Formats: sequence, C-alpha cells, structure tokens
Amino acid sequence: MKYRLLGKSGLRVSELCLGTMTFGEEWGFGVNKSESKKVFDAFVNAGGNFVDTANLYTEGTSEKYVGEFISFERDYFVLATKFTLRNPGNPKNINASGNSRKSMMNSVEDSLRRLKTDYVDLLWVHAWDSMTPVDEVMRGLDDLIKSGKVLYAGVSDTPAWVVSSANTMAELRGWSRFVGLQIEYSLFQRHAERDLIPMANAFDLAITPWGAIGGGALTGKYLDGNDKEPKRIKESSARLNERNTEIARVVKSISDETGIPGAVIALNWIRQQKGVFIPIVGSRTDKQIIENMKCLDITLSGDTMKRLDEATKIVYGFPHDFLTGEPANTNIYSGQFENIINHRK
Repeated sequence: MKYRLLGKSGLRVSELCLGTMTFGEEWGFGVNKSESKKVFDAFVNAGGNFVDTANLYTEGTSEKYVGEFISFERDYFVLATKFTLRNPGNPKNINASGNSRKSMMNSVEDSLRRLKTDYVDLLWVHAWDSMTPVDEVMRGLDDLIKSGKVLYAGVSDTPAWVVSSANTMAELRGWSRFVGLQIEYSLFQRHAERDLIPMANAFDLAITPWGAIGGGALTGKYLDGNDKEPKRIKESSARLNERNTEIARVVKSISDETGIPGAVIALNWIRQQKGVFIPIVGSRTDKQIIENMKCLDITLSGDTMKRLDEATKIVYGFPHDFLTGEPANTNIYSGQFENIINHRK
C-alpha cells in the first residue's frame, strides 16, 4: 500500500479507504464483530490506515466497532466519520439531523463517545440539507477544528456550487476549508464528471468515491447464469437496469480476456482518472477485501481504459457540449480546439 496526500493538506492516507457500512448486522447486510475484525485486519495488514464510518451506519454499531478496532494504535489511523443523517440515539429529535450547528456539535459528541476517542481526523458533511446557510456550516466546522475535536473537514453528496461557495468563503474569512469530496462515482455513475470532479480538481480536493463497484454488480455476479454468489442488490435497483447490465457485460468480457477480476477493473478505472482518487472499498469478508486490494498491483492499459470510457460515456449536456461544439469551436478557439494542448484539461 502506498499513501497519498489528502487534497490540499499534509495528511497522508492509504491509497484505498476502508468503508465500514457493513460493520454490524442491524441493516440486514452487514456482519458481526468477529467478521468485521477480519476485514479490518486484512486492510491494516496490507498497509491501510484510512478508515471511513458515519454516525448512522448500522445504527451506531459501525462507529463502536471501528473505535474498538483502532484503539490499539489510535494515532496511526486516519479516522473519518460523518454528521448530517439522523442521530441513532435521538431518532425523533428534529434537530438531531441536518447540517445545523446544533446537529453538527451534538453529532460529533455522540460519535466521539461511540468511537471512544477524543478526536476525529476527518469529519464529513454527509449530505447537503439545502436549508442551513453555508457560513453556518463552515464556521461550525472551523470551531470544531480549532477545538481539536476534528482535524480536517470534508464534504459528501453536495452540489458543486455549494462546495465552491463554501471553500471560497472559508478562504476569504480565514476558516478551515474542505480538503476532500466524497461522491458516488463508478463505471455505472459518471455524472460527477460534469461539475463535481472538475471542481474538486480545481480546488485540490481529494475524491473518495463510494459505490465504486456498483454494489457488487460490476463484478459480474448479477449477470445471467451466475447463481453461486450471494447477492444483496434488489432486482428493481437502477444498478441492474439495461444500460448497467450491458456495462457489466463489457467489464466481464475484459475480465475474461485479461484475467483481471471485475472489481479490480472497476476500481482501477477510477484510480487512473485525473486527480486524487482514493476509492472506498467495503466488504463483508476478508477474502473480498483482499481480492479488491489486488487493484494496487495492476494498471489498466490505455486500450482498456478507452474501451471502458466508450462503453460508459454520458451526455454532458449544457453548457459543456455547447462550449466544445459549433459554433463555439470556431468562435472561441478559432476552429482549433483539438490543436490546443491544454494542461488544465
């Protein structure tokens, strides 16, 4: 395992992040403490130090397990958790969810108790509530960082214009900025390429994609004729629609030709994108996490990347398509858009 800087910070994190939504059985698809510890140990033994959880994951059990697992050498680990979603201890309290200062402060205190630690390395805004003012969120995060209870802040599942506004405001006011962006991104889901990923690269935000293997669908185990492996995605899921099934077939075809597992292909397609990409890998078994970590030893060829890009391309829409088509090409670039070597692209 090698290490990357977490965006515009000096924090060194492993090139994969361990997702722990499967730590705990409360949501029906997770595993018990013993199996969770096997997954954790396999990740740590490979050199992983970046662990991601959230206040609500498995109704708080994920944080409890993670806190126990990292306690033997707390300072070695980069511990990330999240606030915004309802606090499992106060499900009916209207202020125990959302992005408000009250929700933020109470959620962090409860997370610290479950994690049995006095600080969190990285606190994610889990999702934008479209109600709380941006300055309230950023000032609250800055206060937590100044208190030492949080070291860095990141943002997840939030529109690009909000993140841009927040980081610009923080820089102008001398507050702590977001250093990371967590988004759904995979061969199935490339919509973040329109605005979120270019924004992240412009602000030097590390990107930690979730859903990198499409809930397992990109491994090929949901294709016709594969009834051997356990499955948890419902048949009605968008991850199993006609388009995504065809994408999974392309991945399986490449896997059959190269011998590279489908999950590894999906993870490396992300890892080889422009920017700082640190995929979140979650697993129910140590065997699965070890298999997924094989991506660290493999690089996809240029032809394979092109083949995957073509099979999964999206329509970028306005203004992106307009600005590279005609008459924009003629009038903005003197008809020579493709002849300009743009190092910022």
